[in-house]
Amino acid sequence: MKNIFKKMNEKVDFRFYANKDQKLEKTLTVKDFLALGLGTILSTSIFTLPGVVAANYTGPAVVISFLLAAVVAGLVAMNYAEMASVLPFAGSAYSWISVLFGKFWGWVVGWALLAEYLIAVAFVAAGLSANVKGLISPLGWKLPNAIAYPLGTNGGVFDLIAVLVVALVTFILLRGDSQTTKVANVLVVLKLLAIVTFVVVGATAIKAQNYVPFFPKPHMNADGTMFGGWQGIYAGISTIFLSYIGFDSIAANSAEAKNPQKTMPRGIIGSLIIGTMFFVAVSLVLVGMFKYSMYAGNAEPVGWALRQEGHVIIASVVQAVAVVGMLVALIGMMMAGSRLIYSFGRDKMLPKSLGKLNKKNIPANALWIITAVGIVMGAIFPFTFLAQLISAGTLIAFMAVSLAMYPLRKREGKTLPTAAYRQPFFPILPILGFLGSLAVFMGLDIQAKIYSVIWFLIGVIIYFAYGYRNADSELPGESDEEIEENL
Repeated sequence: MKNIFKKMNEKVDFRFYANKDQKLEKTLTVKDFLALGLGTILSTSIFTLPGVVAANYTGPAVVISFLLAAVVAGLVAMNYAEMASVLPFAGSAYSWISVLFGKFWGWVVGWALLAEYLIAVAFVAAGLSANVKGLISPLGWKLPNAIAYPLGTNGGVFDLIAVLVVALVTFILLRGDSQTTKVANVLVVLKLLAIVTFVVVGATAIKAQNYVPFFPKPHMNADGTMFGGWQGIYAGISTIFLSYIGFDSIAANSAEAKNPQKTMPRGIIGSLIIGTMFFVAVSLVLVGMFKYSMYAGNAEPVGWALRQEGHVIIASVVQAVAVVGMLVALIGMMMAGSRLIYSFGRDKMLPKSLGKLNKKNIPANALWIITAVGIVMGAIFPFTFLAQLISAGTLIAFMAVSLAMYPLRKREGKTLPTAAYRQPFFPILPILGFLGSLAVFMGLDIQAKIYSVIWFLIGVIIYFAYGYRNADSELPGESDEEIEENL
């Protein structure tokens, strides 16, 4: 038994990851990470969740939910920025926790992150599909319900559009990081222009009475959730927290960063600040245009609101650009997910074929896995079902990284490199990040928690059935000086 616990808690030498990740092309700059971060943060959620959350939980106070969620995400983002500066390896939290706490704990966190990425790909694809359908409906175009909706929704069997967009992003990613980031940078600019257009045009249709009461009286929804008051805002935070997971996808690609000690903190913190400003603006305009209750069950409230105000052409243009821009979120999530799966294969926690790179130094095998799962889930499950499940995996990783800041600081400059960025007000902020993430996790619905437990148990079984026996973390025959030079 002692040997089992000893192996579970065995820490990975950071130089092992430095050596293994050398072949990944280091081409990504601050601009690229801002594009990936904003593309992921300002994804499907900015065009869907402000209306859904306002109708189901908060009313006009949806902006408060976004701001409070941003505060928690900001506390964690500072942890991520320092971690990525010291340990710029593929797999982000999985690799960090393996170095600081041990292989088993790294696997648990990585397994939780894998759920986040797999579900996020499906979530973004489903939301993108809803916006495409809203875009083409004024033209009288309509797909048969069987291939237009997920299984069990409006007579649907699978969502064809969700399948096609995931396949398209896979094609883009297989062309290499440099080509992918060029596409992502252009798409992010277009998406930001679409958001600004909605805010400017929508602001002309704001009616002050739609903000009253700003905090609706609390009452129970038919499904047992709370609406209104601080309880509604709390429920809203747990639902929309997935909106801020973009900086996590930045960290997952840190092994491909130029000068990660500087680019990672700037990309992570910068994308979160800019993203929060856009969320607040869109939320205020959306609930100001129409009474919040009118957004109930609406998967594309931005386009709908513009059309209802008579801006049909602008709505079509904004939605068209937004739909194209949503591809950036898929690019970010599929890049991050494939790098995580690659990390599992790299360490032989899963079959080592997943840790192989193709001729373009891309983890193609890992990418095909996340593509297949994303296609299946995006085609079958509706986006509202997926939302809180994403947050569960993210929050587990956020809590672990917050706690890992304490052993990180003890080892910086001694057995680990010194960070170029150091979080202020240490040791207070990391524990606040942990408690904030825990509070949001506790606000998730019971279904999300149950699925999290089931996913955890599956991960533990896989660890002891495969990873425990096969995991690799031994340094190859390269000298310490050569390895550290590559950090």
